[in-house]
Amino acid sequence: MNAPKGGSKAGGERIQKVLADAGIASRRAVEAMVAEGRIKVNGDPATAGQRVVAGDRITVDGRSVRHSMDKEATQVLLYKKRVGELVTRDDPEGRKTVFKKLPKLDSGRWIAVGRLDLNTSGLLLLTNDGELARRLTHPSFELEREYAVRVLGSITNETLNKLRKGVELDDGPAHFDKIEAGERAEVAFDDEDDGAEAKSAANTWWKVTLKEGRNREVRRLFESQDLKVSRLIRVRYGPIVLGRGVKSGGYRELDKDELNALRAAVGFEAPKKARPQRERRSRPGAEERKIGDVPRRDAVKKIDRTAKPAGWTGYKPRKPE
Repeated sequence: MNAPKGGSKAGGERIQKVLADAGIASRRAVEAMVAEGRIKVNGDPATAGQRVVAGDRITVDGRSVRHSMDKEATQVLLYKKRVGELVTRDDPEGRKTVFKKLPKLDSGRWIAVGRLDLNTSGLLLLTNDGELARRLTHPSFELEREYAVRVLGSITNETLNKLRKGVELDDGPAHFDKIEAGERAEVAFDDEDDGAEAKSAANTWWKVTLKEGRNREVRRLFESQDLKVSRLIRVRYGPIVLGRGVKSGGYRELDKDELNALRAAVGFEAPKKARPQRERRSRPGAEERKIGDVPRRDAVKKIDRTAKPAGWTGYKPRKPE
């Protein structure tokens, strides 16, 4: 029996998931693209729910796509977002977006792990792996996000307790897992200082941590207590720390250890380390020993176990009683 056309074979993955993981579009968007006939598998129009396997050739609008069954290595960028940049691909008003500064991929696209609003700066992760991006933002994995926050005015202990225990926002209750006073030196990596620190001694810095990423959640938590946030910087996402060395508007790729730590934080297995192969050495037999370093038959001397030492008479003296 011949296999169905278009790579719709038993096993494999549904085309919606495969293209979403490749960063082409969301699953719903892929379904719409399939209905419009924009996606083909092995030259034939794709069908809804079609499964693809390794070796299947997928094209979107005539362009070949590397998919998760033949997927390239996962990449993650640490981007240091500026205030005034948008985390979107296109802006009708022509404002700056982070995606215009990223390196080009051979296939797929960069996916932002969560968002930072227009007036928030700091650490933004981007990846070419759709499944990794989904896990990093899914609330079930409870990845910590840490922010440095500059607030206008002081905060009382009563207010701090409210922010820790939880307050009611428009979209439900919210709270900080941690909130503690910070020092200006702790955010010295902020190279976008607007000078407000020198203008007003009423500004105070705080370190806050939470495990979800609702829209403007940090700002709204402070605003619920009539506090104004004048500076907001994300300094950590899960195990990845912003640190120094990357200028605002710049990026770097995570190294192997950072990538493994990030994947482990959302349940991916760490890659197994290859065991170094031991050099095999030939061992002489129990009755042979090698002469010199040349392992040749003519360089092996037989040991005669029956030979007696010189002067041996066979006489064994008796022990004195």
